Amino acid sequence: MKIRVVILAVCSLPASLNMGVCLAGDDPGITDSLFNATGIELAGFVETRWGERLRETPLEKDISIGESRIQLDLTKDFAAFTVKLKSDLLADTVQDKVDIYLRDASLVFSPTDIMDVKIGRMVSTWGTGDLIFINDMFPKDWQSFFIGRNDEYLKQASNVIKSSIFIGDFAFDLVYTPLFTGSEYVNGERLSYFNPLAGKIAGRDQHIDAVTPDHYFSDSEIAGRLSRRFNSVEISLYGYSGFWQEPEGIDSGSEKATYPRLNVWGMSTRLPLFSGIASFEAGYYDSIHDDNGRNPLVRPSEYRFLAGFEQELAHELTGGIQFYLEKIADYTNYRNALPKKMHTRDEYRQMLTLRLTQLLLEQNLTLSFFMYYSPTDNDGYVRPEIGYKLTDNWLLDGGLNLFFGAHEYTFWGRFQDDTNAYLGLRYSF
Repeated sequence: MKIRVVILAVCSLPASLNMGVCLAGDDPGITDSLFNATGIELAGFVETRWGERLRETPLEKDISIGESRIQLDLTKDFAAFTVKLKSDLLADTVQDKVDIYLRDASLVFSPTDIMDVKIGRMVSTWGTGDLIFINDMFPKDWQSFFIGRNDEYLKQASNVIKSSIFIGDFAFDLVYTPLFTGSEYVNGERLSYFNPLAGKIAGRDQHIDAVTPDHYFSDSEIAGRLSRRFNSVEISLYGYSGFWQEPEGIDSGSEKATYPRLNVWGMSTRLPLFSGIASFEAGYYDSIHDDNGRNPLVRPSEYRFLAGFEQELAHELTGGIQFYLEKIADYTNYRNALPKKMHTRDEYRQMLTLRLTQLLLEQNLTLSFFMYYSPTDNDGYVRPEIGYKLTDNWLLDGGLNLFFGAHEYTFWGRFQDDTNAYLGLRYSF
């Protein structure tokens, strides 16, 4: 019912303002008129998405996604600075609510010729991985990704101060978050998960209610990147001080999930190789309170490595592969400290990814395939998608989120009951 209200509200706008959402009174010149009158650049879209589970489970609703969304993206350039505002109005039938989500509200300026500053709410990202993040410690929204929302919603906005300094061939980026912003994790509200304390799959019956750090400045995050190009080779060094992005700890008293302290140090490189692009990334996750693996209530420190290669395989067909390795530091201490009732992770976890993208019909039809597969866990996640541009403004897309695994406690195996199919229709302006 709430979705109908939102759509009717849009359709009731004057013909010159509804951007053609209702297929009547479409005025394609409204954005140009606004810019000419005020200097404000306007873009956005209206979309509706629907999806259902392919496996029955009493733990969650049959509908995996059912929503309508309106996004407005405004930019205004002034003499000394730029103001950006991007916001979504979302009507969600699964969670039965209508809400506003601010994706970008920022002020951008350059105090000197070698420095850029951006203050406010925004999406931040860096690193070389394709849907694998090692040194990118900015918040993600995996729930959105797993139910079929557009890929842009995998990366979550946060309130930060970002500065970039350029000196010669060097670039230094510093991102400060005054108050920790964690990722939107699978907590049982919409998707089921494996509860290690209960030793079983849980959902809405055992919703995770984590204790989130909530003190400004003392619960802050800081991330930095130093980059340099050597001809066609780019090398970057990274540092991060903050928290695990998902609740990877347990409070011994309340048994509630917590966000333990975390430092990350890493590097990456990208370079041309043969007829494609090769990349390598590595990071050390220093879990501050794991006591060298002896604290079973905190995720242990880890080493993470990623190697990737991508190239054009044929006309309008591109492919990419990645190999990911994760190693638990102080593994013997970790294994000895873990209670017998809890599942013991392997010392090494390997994962392979494959991406194929084919453009057809003068690039109006996009076929996409992405797969994660772990030979050590014997589990994986397959994400085939199809998108067709009906016109320059209208896009119809759909896909599957297929999870599989030999065990319910592995990384991908825990989401088997969340396998779903989805369909979306978007009008962009």
